[in-house]
Amino acid sequence: MKKLLRLPLLLPAMVGLLAGVLSGLARLGLDQPDFALAQAGNHGALMITAFLGTVISLERAVALGRSWPYLGPICAGLAGLALLAGLPLWLAPALGLVSGLVLLAASVQVLRLQPVLHNATLALGALCWLVGSLVWLVGGVIPQAVPWWMAFLVLTIAGERLELTRFMPATRGKQPAFVVIVAILLAGLVATLAFEAQGLAWLAAALLALSVWLLRYDIARRTVRQQGLTRFIAVCLLAGYVWLAFGGLLGLMGGFAPGNAWRDAALHSVFLGFVFSMIFGHAPIIFPAVARIKLPYHPVFYLPLLLLHGSLLLRLGAGLLGTHRPDGLLALRQAASAGNGVALALFALIVVTSVLRAHRH
Repeated sequence: MKKLLRLPLLLPAMVGLLAGVLSGLARLGLDQPDFALAQAGNHGALMITAFLGTVISLERAVALGRSWPYLGPICAGLAGLALLAGLPLWLAPALGLVSGLVLLAASVQVLRLQPVLHNATLALGALCWLVGSLVWLVGGVIPQAVPWWMAFLVLTIAGERLELTRFMPATRGKQPAFVVIVAILLAGLVATLAFEAQGLAWLAAALLALSVWLLRYDIARRTVRQQGLTRFIAVCLLAGYVWLAFGGLLGLMGGFAPGNAWRDAALHSVFLGFVFSMIFGHAPIIFPAVARIKLPYHPVFYLPLLLLHGSLLLRLGAGLLGTHRPDGLLALRQAASAGNGVALALFALIVVTSVLRAHRH
């Protein structure tokens, strides 16, 4: 029964991803379908709750191997559908809150079974998503929830990467440094509730420090010298860590603050450059584990990766330089943003094609 649920639960996530990409393009003034124009203000919620929340919750449910955690991805997917259907505004954040509670409970259960630092980090990430959904529900606006959602994704990825550092040579200060970085990140999040500018600066400093930690200790430093899928994953990871560092630097200069001219560049360095680079790298491993469908690797996977990073670099460059021009280099930002969307669509197409080919063989 649980296996039968997995593929249907991915469908709302794909709908959320599609709607999130189109609504993001609508925010930049590109012509889009009416439903995307109507969802322009919900771009972040569709991408994080409806898509990433569903996928991460589903992965955790599969890992735990029990039935009740599947309520998490169900509620996350329904939250996106509630936004698209124009249902009462409180319903989507309420569903996101329930999904966060389930993910946190599942993460705590995993932590009880295996009380180690990387599982504690995953549980903290789930807690951040829960708090972000609560902030969205109470405040009714998405920007206040964005730092918490950012921490949810960053801590989830960092926890999963921390687990693999055990294959690297033991280093005395590795785990203490990681704990200090996470503590600063959490302190910054809490501070944003009363002292937004100071809290966002702490958060940015933690992201920058975490990127340095990952570049120093992640096993990708070694596996990038290998071939095939192993190298592809390592390239994705290392490129993502560079984007995380860049986002942290922009955040230290105020880029995470609402209304800041560099906000688009700072947020998309993390959410697009870092997070989606991780998704590209882990999809050939996670997708078969979740969907029980073989996804063979092919060098063509590099095409969407190069397009993603190239178009993002162009988008951010136009955004940063455009602050000094009357036109804001809007046309260039729009073209580059469309390139971001094409990169995601191309990756999805390659994944589907690879799955179908594997199924036929």
